[in-house]
Amino acid sequence: MPLDILPIKTPGLKRARMIKNAHLNSVVELFRDAHTGSGQLHVQDLSNEFDWEDGNNHPDLVLLRRVAAMPSYDVYSLRVALREIGIKVNDVETLKLSPEMNQELTSYMTDFTRPLILQIYGKEDGVEIETFEDVVLLFRDPDMKRALEKLKIMADKLGLNPEDVPSFIEDYGDIFLSLSYYRWCLDSINPIIANFLESLPDLRKSYVLKSDQILQKNVNILEAKVTELNAQLVERFDSFERETQNMWDDISAVKFRELQKVITSYHRSLGGILCVLSVRMDSWHSLFPKREIGSPQKRGEFIMIEMRQGIHKIRGVDS
Repeated sequence: MPLDILPIKTPGLKRARMIKNAHLNSVVELFRDAHTGSGQLHVQDLSNEFDWEDGNNHPDLVLLRRVAAMPSYDVYSLRVALREIGIKVNDVETLKLSPEMNQELTSYMTDFTRPLILQIYGKEDGVEIETFEDVVLLFRDPDMKRALEKLKIMADKLGLNPEDVPSFIEDYGDIFLSLSYYRWCLDSINPIIANFLESLPDLRKSYVLKSDQILQKNVNILEAKVTELNAQLVERFDSFERETQNMWDDISAVKFRELQKVITSYHRSLGGILCVLSVRMDSWHSLFPKREIGSPQKRGEFIMIEMRQGIHKIRGVDS
């Protein structure tokens, strides 16, 4: 998370960013370079680094302590968390998905936009609607009469005034874009999760490692935790998709707002779990991109030094 989106006063911090490091700690990254690596500071060390006269009471430190406690720095978790501490987020470009990511999520949005499209058009012939952007363009139709007819159809179904329908459509797109983004994040790391889990039997069978009870205990803990969190995420996403389909059985603005509230309430926990899994799996993948790379001893050493750190911080979806 770039710190220049926060009301930071210290010039040297405006160019820095907050990250979750390999130990799942929130740290301020002052620089990152391919040759020199990452220059990180724990939040509690900032007052000494910048010689703040008011020390632990400096407003930047007070703010960054609160930011450090956030479970994830993805755009949707940050929107929720920053609003809670009084920071405006709606006009911050950093807290919006890039056009490239929006395009990447098109296929994920299909399941959520299809019911909306069918509600507007039914099975009307000759209608080319494939993406959410196509739905938005519907209401900018140069054929004003045609656009007004569709607005009236949606207004009647939703129990809204016609002029409120475009706002509803935008909110609908935003909430399901967030869900599509989280699903994309999980799908992106699932191959690495599979690689990690498939490599663990080698550690259990290794002649050198199988008698190391501390290592074997941590292997079992990691395997159980990663498997549990992955299953929780899949179940939660499947649940949201079922609730979305049920919503369209008897659509109304009230039912959508209820579902919108539920999905938004899970942004922080979904983002937090995906952050933990991403940090852990990315660190594993950077050293062991394939199962045949790295000896069991090297993998066991990495688990003990890096991956087991912060296990106690991992919480479930509904925690």
